[in-house]
Formats: sequence, C-alpha cells, structure tokens
Amino acid sequence: MFGVCLGLAAALLYTPTGQAAEAAVQQDQILLKSGSRILGTITGTRDGVVSIDTDFAGTLEIELDKIASLQTVNPVVIQLADETVVPEQPLRIEDEVMVINTATSPEQTYALDELLLVNPEPWELGEGYKWTGVASLAMSRQRGNTDTDNLFYSLESIWRSKRDRFTIRYNGENDKSEGETTVDKWYGSGKYDYFFDGPVYGGVQVSADHDKFTDLDLRYMVGPFIGRQFYEEPVFTLSAEIGGSYVNEDYVVADDDEYGAANWALNASSDYLGGDSRLYLNHRGILSLEDTSDYILNTTFGLAFPLLWNFEASAEMQLDYDSGAVEDVDELDQTYRFRIGYTW
Repeated sequence: MFGVCLGLAAALLYTPTGQAAEAAVQQDQILLKSGSRILGTITGTRDGVVSIDTDFAGTLEIELDKIASLQTVNPVVIQLADETVVPEQPLRIEDEVMVINTATSPEQTYALDELLLVNPEPWELGEGYKWTGVASLAMSRQRGNTDTDNLFYSLESIWRSKRDRFTIRYNGENDKSEGETTVDKWYGSGKYDYFFDGPVYGGVQVSADHDKFTDLDLRYMVGPFIGRQFYEEPVFTLSAEIGGSYVNEDYVVADDDEYGAANWALNASSDYLGGDSRLYLNHRGILSLEDTSDYILNTTFGLAFPLLWNFEASAEMQLDYDSGAVEDVDELDQTYRFRIGYTW
C-alpha cells in the first residue's frame, strides 16, 4: 500500500499540472487587490509602477496601489527614497508594506512610498551616463504648377548622470520655390547642468543661430544660468532656468550689435493623453539689458506619439518673435510642421 501511494505522488510531480505548479514557484508573483494573480519576471519599479514580463501578455505595468502582495524569486536591487541601496535581495510586499531581509540584519518593513526604484539603471546609482536623444526629419517636394522643396531637420542628444547633464541641440530649415531659396536658417546650442542637492542646478550654455532672410548672418550667446527641476514624473515634467549672457549679432546689411542680456527657458512635457504619447512645450527668451524693448522669444509646442520600433511622429507649431527685427522683416514668424523622428 505504501508503495502505491509513493508511486502516485511521484506521478503527480510529472503530470502537466504538477509541472505547471513547479514552474509557477520559479516565477515572480503579483496578487492584485481584485484577486487576480500575475506570474512572470519583475523587471523594475519606478514612478510607483511595477513592470513585469509575462508569457501571456508581454510586459505589463501595474500601479503599486493596486497590488495586495508581491514576491520576487530572484534577488533584485532596491533603491529607497532616501537613496539607500539594498543590493541583491528578494522583494516582498504584504499588507501594503515592503519587507526586506538581509544577511546582516533582521527583517525590516518600509512604507510603499519609501520604495523609489527596483533594478535602477547604472547612472541612477552614480555609475556613468544615460544617453537619450531624438533625430527628426520633415520634408516635402511638390511639382506641377509650383515647384517647391521643403526640408527641416533636428537633433537633440542628452547625456545624464546622477550629478550632471550635457545637452546638445541643433535644427535647421531649407526651403526652395521655383529653384530659388526662400528659407535658410539654423540654430544650435550646447549646455552643461550641474545638480546641487535637491532639484536646483546651475550651469553654462552657448548658442548660435543664422537666418539669411531676416538679415541675420550669425547671432551667438554665451553665459551662466541657474535652474530648478520642479517636477520630473512622466505625467508632468517641468523645469525653468534664468541667467545672464553676452550676445553678439552680425547682420548682412544692418549694423552689427553686441549687448548684455537676461535669458530664460521653460520646458514641460506630459504623457497625460496616454498611449505613450507626449505633449511638450519648449520656450526660451532673451532680453537686452541695454534696451528692454529689444527681446527675442522662441516657443515650440506639439504632440509626439510612437510609431513602429523607436520611431515617433510629431505635429508641432513653432513661434519666433523678434521685437528688434530689421526693416521690412516681420517680427513674428510662425511655422507648422509634421515630422518623423527616431528616438534612443
């Protein structure tokens, strides 16, 4: 009789049901407050959202406040809100608290709002830089009653570490109508940000721009600034900067000029619309300290949304205002465009 029971137990372990139960033990588990159970591999947690790779639905993102319990099988790297790093420990959540066991200390519990990151990227631990960017292109070609060619290009590249950030931006536009160039302009900038303790940072920037058909051969600006990162969540990011600069303007026909200026910048974005789309606003301004009626405003706002792979499309409007525009040149220039870009 004992041998029969032993044989049945052994058989159960090798039935499909027994194999599935054994496989489930080897997977991370999330139990939702709704009662649903999700099995897979937890790859990370940030901004109050847990990412888990599953066999049945790919990667799922679940908000922490919807989770009743969570258990990882393999160790993970845990970063707390006070930036304490707990390396290579399983993560367990029960009764809306986080439980951590370490080899050198007894079991400790933490409120969920103390969980900052699970499996943070190396740069978030102070190791190297994270490189992101987008390269975009918009072009059109018309033949028939009117022959026109329009080309717009832009590049933004950012290197970010825990302590500092480098940013390079460049964009340009070249349009032709009936073989004659009607638009020939470009803008480039480079800036360095150093983050102090908290959301405040300071740095230095340099920029240059050219616009042949507004008589501007070259304008360059250089100077320091101080900024603040007010919000840095996907649902809303907002930063603002203010500084002083030296500005030099070389014109094709008009008299050249140079002056000290106050300058500012405002950048905001939001994924509020969902679907990995992104609303964005970028604004910068320059005010002459020698003649406060002379100022320049550049504003771009638009909506970007993902396409296949790492490509995105964007519909945007750009407004450029120069109160000191030379004679016979409009002070306000409006541009509407639809562009395709590649992100990394």
